[in-house]
Amino acid sequence: VQLQACGGGLVQAGGFLRLSCAASGRTFSTYARGWFRQAPGKEREFVAAINWSGVSTKYADSVKGRFTISRDNAKSTVYLQMNSLKPEDTAVYYCAADRPRAVIATEVHEYDYWGQGTLVTVSS
Repeated sequence: VQLQACGGGLVQAGGFLRLSCAASGRTFSTYARGWFRQAPGKEREFVAAINWSGVSTKYADSVKGRFTISRDNAKSTVYLQMNSLKPEDTAVYYCAADRPRAVIATEVHEYDYWGQGTLVTVSS
């Protein structure tokens, strides 16, 4: 079982990036999928999550209106479109999968599977 995140890189403030997270080894079509990030010296924090069908989403206040999470179950892939990037968005971004539950989880400990992370650096 593997979650492979990619799409990170260096971008100027105001720019955009699109992260992808592909799953392999099992189907996650019934799992919620989430994105978290961890900046140097800080704890890992919730960014966005989407339920199994893609109908429901949840965002951290710091990214609302700038980031959009989506998924393609046929490809077992979840995406994070990040627009209007700010230097404070600089972090390693991790994708995760959460077993089916009634509500979208936002806590690190609630997610069962994790990808390896992809670095996003936003220069001022």
